[in-house]
Amino acid sequence: MQNYFELFDLETSFFIDEAVLKRSYQVEISRFHPDNFATKSEPEKLQALQNTSLLNSAYSVLKAPLSRATYLLKLEGMNAFDEKDTAMEEGFLISQIELRDELETIEEKKDSLGLDDFIERVDSFIEEKIESISEAYNLSSDQQLIKMHVRELKFFDQLYKEANALMDEWF
Repeated sequence: MQNYFELFDLETSFFIDEAVLKRSYQVEISRFHPDNFATKSEPEKLQALQNTSLLNSAYSVLKAPLSRATYLLKLEGMNAFDEKDTAMEEGFLISQIELRDELETIEEKKDSLGLDDFIERVDSFIEEKIESISEAYNLSSDQQLIKMHVRELKFFDQLYKEANALMDEWF
């Protein structure tokens, strides 16, 4: 498997400079622009297209904290979302049920102000979870702890997307 960090000449780390990632992506992607391959053979054009696809996938994974942390765990041989490993802390699961119930109530009442507040709150939970992942990488590199934080971040991320989809539906 091609290491996505190496594609952009970055250190394999949760801590990346997003501006450096973006610049590196733009440099690499420009190398495979279709104009550069207009007079090339079909196999060369196909290879350029495959390289572009790989670069787009790698950039997408590395620019988002959730997918970047998931990818780092994968590099360590760990699947954060293994279907056989569903253990989560009880308090976290209860809070997720409460948040989902709250979103359902907001939807039933068509409470746009409540939805705004809900989205802001969930966004703050996402930021806190990203900070927890950062601290875990910075202080201990405890893969199990990081895995737990990544799984929790995914719950918040999904909830955030659902709430924003509802907002888009209403407006």
